Amino acid sequence: MSNSKTHDENSLSLGTAAARQLATTTKSEPQMQGISSRWLLKLLPWVQVSGGTYRVNRRMSYAVGDGRVTFTSTGAKVQVIPAELGELPLLRGYEDAEVLAALANRFTQKEYKAGEVITEAGKEADSIVLIAHGKVNRIGAGKYGEPTVLETLADGDHYSYQALLESQDYWQFTVKAVTPVTVLILQQSAFEAVVAQAPSLSKHIDEFKARSKKKQDTSGQAAIELAAGHKGEPVLPGTYVDYETSPREFELSVAQTVLQIHTRVADLFNDPMNQTQQQLRLTVEALKERKEHELINNREFGLLHNADLKQRIHTRRGPPTPDDMDELLSTVWKEPSFFLAHPRAIAAFGQECNRQGIYPTSVDFNGNMIPAWRGIPIVSCNKIPVTESRTSSIMLMRVGEKNQGVVGLHQAGIPDEIEPSLNVRFMGINEKAIMNYLVTAYFSAAVLTPDALGILESVEIGRS
Repeated sequence: MSNSKTHDENSLSLGTAAARQLATTTKSEPQMQGISSRWLLKLLPWVQVSGGTYRVNRRMSYAVGDGRVTFTSTGAKVQVIPAELGELPLLRGYEDAEVLAALANRFTQKEYKAGEVITEAGKEADSIVLIAHGKVNRIGAGKYGEPTVLETLADGDHYSYQALLESQDYWQFTVKAVTPVTVLILQQSAFEAVVAQAPSLSKHIDEFKARSKKKQDTSGQAAIELAAGHKGEPVLPGTYVDYETSPREFELSVAQTVLQIHTRVADLFNDPMNQTQQQLRLTVEALKERKEHELINNREFGLLHNADLKQRIHTRRGPPTPDDMDELLSTVWKEPSFFLAHPRAIAAFGQECNRQGIYPTSVDFNGNMIPAWRGIPIVSCNKIPVTESRTSSIMLMRVGEKNQGVVGLHQAGIPDEIEPSLNVRFMGINEKAIMNYLVTAYFSAAVLTPDALGILESVEIGRS
């Protein structure tokens, strides 16, 4: 008895359902939604690291970066973690846990509403302020007396540690809360009381003051003495270029997996596509995606964690505005190469441009029309995280060794290589007739100078 679904007695020609039994279908290769454009891998210049380790030599620097501190909270009470006080410039490298705990216990917590003044210009400067939560503007006087936003600070930032070192008569700026803010304040009198009881802290501060008095250039590096514009025969200054004595070294990181294929599949199911090749292709694609993820998010060498803290700025009011992008450009002003942002952050920037009636142009970038700001391409990267509170980051970088920029690190020419610094090795067949292939990628990244990478943080997305 015939099946009415596959054959009709009244039909005059062969049906398609029956014809398919004899025809070879046209089929695609296996598709994988997780494959992205991977712009970062394409745009980073890759440096050959033959020894497996890359050393970044820099000039000697006396400037101490302004680190960010971390807090703990119990209910509404917020406390600074004692060890995190080592992120403050004057306490960098100080490790006496008991003394740090004594300092942490002397911070007092205060709450401010949006619009309230935390520190007012002209009043006595006698404390350091840590911002535990929220966002503030540091406001100064412009050339003609009008208020000017000097800096935007947020979670983990601080200001005016100098007030603890030597008495300042008055605050030179006003700090106003942009959002509800929680701050921790340490008075100079409380700080001096701890210093008086801790000789090791007193010695550490004296050493910090001595380092601060050494001649530095505008970047905080050991100054190179020069003479210019002189007349006659004056005695020229003698100088030399000092180097860091303990430069940072980057070892190549690794991403690996073992691909398993049953010999029965590899032997019998290879028409019209080779199963082993397709399995390897998709595995390599996944490995490259993970490689780009690590280049951005790895805590040792990832770009989000290796930007200098002075190169990190916050949005003025949440969403990424043209003003914020201009501010980011000012952090990497020497030959910036490209912005890197999550697609949703790019959309948020486009919405802000629409709101202000601004229409950014697009540029032809490697054969693709890419949105740009001030002529600098804005390329997308879905590896930049978006937090649960719907915030992300936008990066701007200068790339290349000659430009003292950001570079990728790899080692081409490794055994069984199928692409530079990526190899596939056959590991044999086990007792279950399963073939094993070891797929490995070696890579890392380095920021050669601090001003090669800037990050716009706390970028809000999806705000209507």
